[in-house]
Formats: sequence, C-alpha cells, structure tokens
Amino acid sequence: MPKTADAAEIVHTIAEETNTPEETVARIYTDTLNEYRAQARIQDYLPLFAARKTRATLRQSGTKPH
Repeated sequence: MPKTADAAEIVHTIAEETNTPEETVARIYTDTLNEYRAQARIQDYLPLFAARKTRATLRQSGTKPH
C-alpha cells in the first residue's frame, strides 16, 4: 500500500469505483507512480496522473470484482 494518507485515500476510492481489491489497486497505482517519478522533472501532478492511469488500466483489463 502507498505510504501517504492521500495515496491510501486515492487507492481506496479507485477500489470502490472499480469494485477491485485495494491490494490490486495499490500495486498498480504504486507501480505507475514510481514509473512516472523516475521520468518526471516536475512531480506536482504525478499522483493525479497515476490515479487516472490506474483507473484506465483497471477498466481496460476488466479486473474481476472481489
């Protein structure tokens, strides 16, 4: 699970919206955020972009509900 309270809230919200286990959402979100952080010079909006990509990834994959 991501370390900050904001990240935990983002993960929880995405999990509820997509009916996906929080562990799955946390893994995808953390991986995406780390990937973006490694490439970005300005990191202010990375959590927003990572959340968007996580939602899109889950919608495309059709992750099974928990």
